[in-house]
Amino acid sequence: MEREARYGAHNYHPLPVVLERGEGIYIWDVQGKRYFDFLSAYSAVNQGHCHPKIVGAMIDQARKLTLTSRAFYNNVLGEWEEYVTRYFGYDKVLPMNTGAEADETALKLCRKWAYLKKGIPDGKAKIIVCDGNFHGRTITIVSLSNDPDSYGGYGPFTPGFVRIPYNDLKALEQELQDPHVAGFLVEPIQGEAGVYVPDAGYLKKAYELCKQHNVLFMADEVQTGIARTGKLLACDHEGVRPDVLILGKALSGGVFPVSCVLADDEVMLCIKPGEHGSTFGGNPVAARVSMAALEVVKEDGLAKNAEKLGQLFRERMQAIDSDRIELVRGKGLLNAVVIKPKNGETAWDVCLKMRDKGLLAKPTHQHIIRFAPPLVIQKIELLEAIGIIENVFAELQ
Repeated sequence: MEREARYGAHNYHPLPVVLERGEGIYIWDVQGKRYFDFLSAYSAVNQGHCHPKIVGAMIDQARKLTLTSRAFYNNVLGEWEEYVTRYFGYDKVLPMNTGAEADETALKLCRKWAYLKKGIPDGKAKIIVCDGNFHGRTITIVSLSNDPDSYGGYGPFTPGFVRIPYNDLKALEQELQDPHVAGFLVEPIQGEAGVYVPDAGYLKKAYELCKQHNVLFMADEVQTGIARTGKLLACDHEGVRPDVLILGKALSGGVFPVSCVLADDEVMLCIKPGEHGSTFGGNPVAARVSMAALEVVKEDGLAKNAEKLGQLFRERMQAIDSDRIELVRGKGLLNAVVIKPKNGETAWDVCLKMRDKGLLAKPTHQHIIRFAPPLVIQKIELLEAIGIIENVFAELQ
């Protein structure tokens, strides 16, 4: 910790624990103490730490070929592209590395489509986003944010975005009257904002409004996708098929940086050779790892497990008799407990107490704790972890 503080940039404030090893739902620190992981690397490790099938795929491919760039074909990328497009049901996929890159790709793709297909005058396209959003850390993406920690001190910002309240269909409908609107970028559940779940029907109606106005509905499922909320995609809860689907994190099971954007030909083929790319995007290791990670999701029934155990988790959290708990919300195994600060203790202090008892979670903002264990967790393990959380809140009383 001292070495990181001395030699690393101070752009993170980690919980004070130094981790050395992970397996399944557990992680161990350098002293050998075992913890329940209830963050899953912000939902990147849905398949559990160091899943042998995913790690094995990485090792096998790394021994053969790691990188060619897209200057040449390799024998794995096409296989991955076919697998992923069939898995999610789209014509085409564009591979990148990180969630932020995938979001940037979606924004560029949306603008290209606006000028080539919708006929918006060049440079006039607008994209609607939501208050409380978190899509990444690039200059363009922080231009969308209303969180001062994200955008403060980074201007001037990228123009062309309109921000409306989240979960507000009237505001969306009003902005869609502008013929220069090209797309609507939304998180089906706002994770970083504190696991805000919109009203039932919001996504479906928003999608329908976008269709009425010839606007692309773009879903950022970087955190909510890949079985986290109890369905393969959070949009699946309302039967919504986004025009542009953005994935990352658990697309590789947390083993390797892999992200992508999926769309049909009418949208994806607006980008031509030389207009967008990535040296590492679509590399052979990423492709093998991603296929293995997605196979695990289906083989292990992770969506069904998340749906069932998520309901149990929320019921147990809501049953805790504590004046420190204000609200419990979530879907599947993406949940949050909103706490009332007391005697100067914030969510950070609660997380430190849970760490001491063997469970790792992280606050988002000062008063919200996000709970997102790997989706391979079993009922008996979840109940043990819930016992730790209940114990901490009992002591706080």
